Amino acid sequence: MSKRLLLWDIDATLITTGGAGDQALKRIVARRYRADDDLRDIEIAGRTDTAIVRSILQKYGVAATAETVGGFLEEYLEHLGQLLPQLRGRVMPGVAEILEHLHPNTDRVLALLTGNLRRGAQLKLQRYGLWAYFEFGAFADDHHDRNELGAFARHRAEEKHGHGFDAAEIDVIGDTGHDIACGKIFGARTIAVATGTWTPEELAAHQPDFLFNDLSDVAGVIDELGW
Repeated sequence: MSKRLLLWDIDATLITTGGAGDQALKRIVARRYRADDDLRDIEIAGRTDTAIVRSILQKYGVAATAETVGGFLEEYLEHLGQLLPQLRGRVMPGVAEILEHLHPNTDRVLALLTGNLRRGAQLKLQRYGLWAYFEFGAFADDHHDRNELGAFARHRAEEKHGHGFDAAEIDVIGDTGHDIACGKIFGARTIAVATGTWTPEELAAHQPDFLFNDLSDVAGVIDELGW
């Protein structure tokens, strides 16, 4: 069995938090700018927390400096930690079973490739009992552009495992076209799951290597992907 690096998105791929992230952002906007803003004009799904905050600051005429972005993100993490226990989220269908199947296999390296800050990723996945499955990750702390994160994940995998992962040995799993694009940038195999806001038709237009409505057919998914 060849070694594979499996890079997972979090929101709407592994879990849904019941909207904790969105609500945290709206709370900050309401407090800072006295605005009842649904943020409908800010693209959130599939983007990094850093990029999202930059867009919000731009909308409200605030320069996106290291200080302003960092301050907003610190406040975001505080609200996120408060909201997660209050909202009803869940692990997405089939995810827990697939991770449980993969985790003992040393030829399957489980890691994260996510737009979340590392601390935000930890808060979310600990809440739903999934954090311990993942060895490392690439996060919004590394770069605001999601398409840059693959290189960080790949480097950390090579450092940890002493194995130079070829692009053909890497899977990127996510629920948006941004996840697919991120994987294609460095030649990874892309696996789209239509469990978020992107429809199967929208995902298919980005030409992922595999497309599933969800991962509930655990045995079928594992067999088809060779996991």
